Amino acid sequence: MADAEPDSAGEAPLELDHDDLEAAIEENPEAVAAFVRRLDAVNELLDVLALGERALSDEMARELASTGATLAESADGLATDGTVALAETVGENGAELGDALETVFELQQSGTLDDLAELASVLSLLSSALDDEMVRSLAGTGAALGEVAQTASDDDVRNGLETVLGSVAEAGREPTEQVGAVGLLKATRDSDVRYGLGYVLALAGAIGRAQSNDASGSQ
Repeated sequence: MADAEPDSAGEAPLELDHDDLEAAIEENPEAVAAFVRRLDAVNELLDVLALGERALSDEMARELASTGATLAESADGLATDGTVALAETVGENGAELGDALETVFELQQSGTLDDLAELASVLSLLSSALDDEMVRSLAGTGAALGEVAQTASDDDVRNGLETVLGSVAEAGREPTEQVGAVGLLKATRDSDVRYGLGYVLALAGAIGRAQSNDASGSQ
């Protein structure tokens, strides 16, 4: 073995002469072969990195730097209070939002979503077409219907309507015949007919009074 010269720290570095190197290779040929393979792979990697570094022109480096800056700006733009709140909402309601998206997808596939959009457009168009006079007219109609409903809810009105409707149903179940003046006189002898005529006369009088009040109020 060759003599080792001491280094600056006073320690002699390990040196092998040619005979010792051959002996080491003979003793561990597989380890030496594995070391050489690794060394070749490292050299190839260094060559590729060097080639890539040389291939990057100044313009490419500037473009890469600009792209990185743009991505950073995009990340800053996305990191707003609104997007953070939206992300939290999505995270908390992921399952519900997933079901909603599936429903929208099914509506889109079946064409129902387009129909709903067209219906919304038609309703919006009709709403825009309603002028003030039409709105007032509809409001007046609604108020009149409300008054009719309130009147119909009165106990006396309800009882009277039930009486009339029940009598109409009973009369429809019985066969009817033509009645002349003589038959009418004979029918007035029946107590039920006289009660009915009295009810009809009372109804006629109430209608007449209502018409008279309306006529006087309009003058």
